[in-house]
Amino acid sequence: MSEDNIQSTLHETRHFPPSAEFLKTSLLSADKVTDLYASAERDNEDFWADQARIEIDWHTPFTTTLDSSNAPFYHWFPDGKLNVSYNCLDRQLEKNADKVAIIFEGDAGDVQQITYRELHTRVCVFANALKAQNISKGDRVIIYMPMIAEAVIAMQACVRIGAIHSVVFGGFSASSLKDRIEDTQAKIVITADGGNRGGRVIELKATTDSALEQGCDSIESVIVFKRTGHDIAMQSGRDIWWSDAISDQSSVCEPEWMNATDPLFLLYTSGSTGKPKGIQHSTGGYLLNAITTMRWVFDIQDSDVFWCTADVGWITGHTYVAYGPLATGATIVIFEGVPTYPDAGRFWAMCERHGVTIFYTAPTAIRALIKQGDDFPNNHDLSKLRLLGTVGEPINPEAWMWYHKVIGKEHCPIVDTWWQTETGAHMIAPIPSVTTTTPGSCTRALPGIDAAVVNEQGEEITHANEGGYLVMRQPWPSMIQTIWGDDQRYQDTYWSMFDGKYYLAGDSARRDEEGFFWIMGRIDDVLNVSGHRLGTMEIESALAANPLVAEAAVVGKPHDIKGESIFAYVVLKGDRPENGIDDELTQILRAWVGEQIGAIAKPDEIRYADNLPKTRSGKIMRRLLRTIAKGEEITSDTSTLENESILPQLQGKA
Repeated sequence: MSEDNIQSTLHETRHFPPSAEFLKTSLLSADKVTDLYASAERDNEDFWADQARIEIDWHTPFTTTLDSSNAPFYHWFPDGKLNVSYNCLDRQLEKNADKVAIIFEGDAGDVQQITYRELHTRVCVFANALKAQNISKGDRVIIYMPMIAEAVIAMQACVRIGAIHSVVFGGFSASSLKDRIEDTQAKIVITADGGNRGGRVIELKATTDSALEQGCDSIESVIVFKRTGHDIAMQSGRDIWWSDAISDQSSVCEPEWMNATDPLFLLYTSGSTGKPKGIQHSTGGYLLNAITTMRWVFDIQDSDVFWCTADVGWITGHTYVAYGPLATGATIVIFEGVPTYPDAGRFWAMCERHGVTIFYTAPTAIRALIKQGDDFPNNHDLSKLRLLGTVGEPINPEAWMWYHKVIGKEHCPIVDTWWQTETGAHMIAPIPSVTTTTPGSCTRALPGIDAAVVNEQGEEITHANEGGYLVMRQPWPSMIQTIWGDDQRYQDTYWSMFDGKYYLAGDSARRDEEGFFWIMGRIDDVLNVSGHRLGTMEIESALAANPLVAEAAVVGKPHDIKGESIFAYVVLKGDRPENGIDDELTQILRAWVGEQIGAIAKPDEIRYADNLPKTRSGKIMRRLLRTIAKGEEITSDTSTLENESILPQLQGKA
């Protein structure tokens, strides 16, 4: 095995073919899937052209499929014109006007249903309200809202008139909001007085005010939706209530016909260093992959109730809440709250209450709910569920098995999806009607996606289970267009390592004997222990497979002899040891990892805590864990942590 390549240590042998029950109703036959792959293999551009003609209603049909003349700035369907809101709403009115588009459930349990006809009207009215605030094609709009139906209405209204939205997650600080406003030079902020989350009020308007006090000279107005009803400050001449903004506005708003290559939205990713990157997505190519993946990966059907639990502040909430499901005429669930309020049965009660058939969530949420025990899901009727999905990070095999047995009752396929903010839509994922899944693997690249694992020289690794860099060797429609205002950073970040030949995903991966992809972790989360390069994800999966462990995170700590030692943070299913240290348990878990992987992967240190440090979106703050492991003072911003009180536990001080 080349020393340049990442060593793979996790092996999984359990396999799960599609159930006979699922196959009875699935839309994609094995022959159809074979044809899709064969067509893409024959001529990738023709394949995507065919899909675009089938799936999108074009105002002006395209004649050029892909312009590669200025690679890596690829332009899909460059002479075509369309509107995304039209494709999501107007074209549904003929047969789906009275179908429920959105089922909204608030934190307190209030429920609202909105049909496609009603949604179309509300989007048109708000689009006209934006026009009245001097917003037009190409203007940037910041959306900083709770997870309510109006967030999707605001997004759809922006794209209807050709404005470029940038949704900022409601858990971000004033400083983060300010950075995004200033980078986009937005003219308007759409926000709410507050949001309801776990019985608490999130102060969105106050945070917006704080951000605007720090600069943000481009902002001309702030539209405020009244969600919580608590007292807030309203600045005369700048702030306007949503209800006043839409008053007397027409319910007719003709869509702005956009070039397929026009920017649709900007979404900022933190990155490991430097200022946040404004990921820019196009109109036509992005919409196409949002639709095709809804069909291929989720097998979306007219009778489905589709619930993606992601917030619209993240790419998952864009593609699989605001755009993909509506463009395929689906009924979606939107939830304002958290999975553990008022108790840990909230997700499962909602699945029962709303008849959810497809459920798509993050491994972080699954592991947190595992810790709460099986009684919560077992107390609810989950029989309507027919497909489960995971997103955001690799899922460890034991969490996969719990999801399969306890939630899916062993009859729901699980689609473990790999993709990124930058890719726009699923890239590697099972097609549930044909893929025999393996716990922990995202399986195969989808039709038209040319994914590979390569070494540092860019050569494809052909040996099974030998890790390397995950790359894309051909452009795809929903790919990132550039980084807003920084073409050079786009090229340097994603294309420079292999001289512009391949898109570098930033993840390490391997392929097993069947050709299935296994994501091993971020490239910057690879440990070098005594000359062995180990992916942190695999050690975390081994720890999480122990029956005592609910969740684990692994980082590297500088070591005089090994180069790096392995430092693990563990959340137990039972009580946390006093001061976060238990030598006897640590030896048990070290031995366990040794049995699962090998002695080289045994954690040198384990610290126990009630939770891992996560942002409100559920993302583990690994940089913070690395700082703590080194014994350094925490100087980075921790305001986005869900629970700052666990920091002393992680530091071994409580």
